[in-house]
Amino acid sequence: MTITKEQVLSALSNVEEPDLKKDLVTLNMIQDIHIDGNKVSFSVILTTPACPLKAMIENACRNAILYFVSKEAEISINMNSRVTSQKNTGVPGVKNIIAVASGKGGVGKSTVAVNLALGLAKTGARVGLIDADIYGPSIPIMFGLEGARPKASQAEGKTRIQPIEKYGIKLLSIGFFTDPDQPVPWRGPMVSTAVKQLFNDADWGELDYLVVDLPPGTGDIHITVTQSFPVTGAVIVTTPQNVALADARKGIGMFMMNAINVPILGIVENMSYFTPAELPANKYYIFGQGGGQKLAQQLGVPFLGEIPLVKSISDSGDAGRPVVLEEDNITAPAFVEMAKKVAQQIAICNAHATNNVKS
Repeated sequence: MTITKEQVLSALSNVEEPDLKKDLVTLNMIQDIHIDGNKVSFSVILTTPACPLKAMIENACRNAILYFVSKEAEISINMNSRVTSQKNTGVPGVKNIIAVASGKGGVGKSTVAVNLALGLAKTGARVGLIDADIYGPSIPIMFGLEGARPKASQAEGKTRIQPIEKYGIKLLSIGFFTDPDQPVPWRGPMVSTAVKQLFNDADWGELDYLVVDLPPGTGDIHITVTQSFPVTGAVIVTTPQNVALADARKGIGMFMMNAINVPILGIVENMSYFTPAELPANKYYIFGQGGGQKLAQQLGVPFLGEIPLVKSISDSGDAGRPVVLEEDNITAPAFVEMAKKVAQQIAICNAHATNNVKS
């Protein structure tokens, strides 16, 4: 029996992309089909290298060929990716901007932003991180870059800031340009100008995701970022306590306002439970349980996961090597899974936006 390209495409049209609810052929995700006797090879182009369903989709493709085409087929599948983008972000070369926000301080927003960016990079994505927390920039400490100063270059008569690269991602923080021992008493217009420069005056190159660590609350910087740059979506960080959840609800409400209208990619519950190092299987919900998940259900937004309260998370940040990089740390997988879910939600948002434009 001779296998044809048409048979392969027909078989793969039975494989649905679980998030986008259409088959892989319709979505143009099947490419580079090669057939040699009973050997079949092709590429599946996913919407993100961080796709949490990669193994499931690959397995479904393999089974479709064996079932609909030939049980003797020798199948080679190249799982590739091309990160989607729904609009011009206003930053050349950047496909998606992810805002990380919280209704109040002290919930570990910067820790989540840093480990989200590194988690996305671990999957093979090209990632940048902006520390837009003007009044308390923490990224220089968390990356061991205190005292670092970005270099400047000239291009087309303009001075461009070169983001600092570390652990495979590009970084810019307001903290690179200020004295860490001095407070920054800036007023609204100065703040907005400084934040815009981190986007506009930097040479970010080609990025799949640019993560922005916003200050706590709902203020000038949030409005500046969301109204100056088309943000793909926002990640909201909370802790289980009622007071934090109430503030998180206000933060979500701000992004949902008509004047801002930024999709909510999901809620992350940080410091969800305590796990002692000597009892890694035990979970103690010392601040309450399930608050973040309940809030997500009430507001109809995705729940991105629980991050445990473990001393090594803050130790890693203080040491300048974020915890997601520590393969043997029990919290690293939680951050990687969170990053995959964020990438998944971005792909869904982008697909819906594209469909709405077409219709």
